[in-house]
Amino acid sequence: MNYDVAIVGLGGMGSAILAECAARGASVVGVEQFGPVHDRGASHGKTRMIRKAYFENPAYVPLVLRAYELWRELEQFAGEEILRTIGLLSVGAETSGIITGTRRAAVEHDLRIESLSQAEVKARYPALQLWKDEVALFEVDGGVVDPERAVGAQLKKAKTNGAEMRFEVAMKNWHPTGLGFELELSDGARISATKLVLALGPWFQATLESIGIRLRVQRNVQVWFSPGTRAYDAPGFPAFLVERPGLPAPLYGFPDFGDGVKAAFHGFGDLTDANHLNREIGLARDVEPVAHALEQWMPGAAQSFREAKPCMYSLTPDENFVIDRHPEHADLILCGGFSGHGFKFAPVIGEIGADLALDGGSRQQIDFLSIKRFRQ
Repeated sequence: MNYDVAIVGLGGMGSAILAECAARGASVVGVEQFGPVHDRGASHGKTRMIRKAYFENPAYVPLVLRAYELWRELEQFAGEEILRTIGLLSVGAETSGIITGTRRAAVEHDLRIESLSQAEVKARYPALQLWKDEVALFEVDGGVVDPERAVGAQLKKAKTNGAEMRFEVAMKNWHPTGLGFELELSDGARISATKLVLALGPWFQATLESIGIRLRVQRNVQVWFSPGTRAYDAPGFPAFLVERPGLPAPLYGFPDFGDGVKAAFHGFGDLTDANHLNREIGLARDVEPVAHALEQWMPGAAQSFREAKPCMYSLTPDENFVIDRHPEHADLILCGGFSGHGFKFAPVIGEIGADLALDGGSRQQIDFLSIKRFRQ
């Protein structure tokens, strides 16, 4: 059978593209080397941050605003909560990247953020410890997305709309046929499709390097702790981002939803590759630095260690996404390099991927995510 679209990789992005293509009536197949809703790549970990005042680049704001709308639509379909707006507290020096970037995005896109004095922060969250020169910004619409529920809902939506899915089977190779593409799978099967979308997560490395774009894969560890206080329980306590001198990277995390306070360093870890990720957790290496930073910010939050899991950041040279057509194959769509801050965008990436595959262009402004920026 020749499909309209084949999508390889059914994590956060691939599952969303699959669901959107199927919802538009395309004959579509998804291929995933692991089982559904797996924890082997980057689309897991119980909680992922979502925020509108995007400090990385204001150009992302229209995309994340659309993502909020689409998350709510997915919740309606799935009949369960996926996005929780519990607020986001960002803390750092006035000149820190997080504070200046958040202010810039908020001003440019007229977003709601509150500038809080240290006294106001202490009044709301008495347990927190701010340093002398730190300022705080509170984004009311910030919050958390559940990645496992999200991927599961997208796969359910895709199936409901007639998508075919093949799990526990990897793509060994693909090649153009003149009418589209043929995929060779690890179980010996071959499938053909008019359009091909690669949403490979950390396994995107070889594809990007074949067109001259270096992709770094970084091991990042997420850690959960049992707190010694109820001060950090959800929904009364927000998600947080803290940028401080002495930290190896910004500290981020989430309140206790019943399985502990979660914290991690954003963008800190050893470089690796997708097939050789060290999944063993070392207490001294992986847990204690996070616990120390968390205790300085939220005393009592890291009273006892519960669990930790590694995930992978797929970092482009400028740490912005790649969403574009392959420079040599116009019907091959590349979606990757989400650089540790992409999951919140998953449903709008699904919409964009389907636009590119089925309509030939996107309704969203994605020029800043084009491959061309690396090929000047």
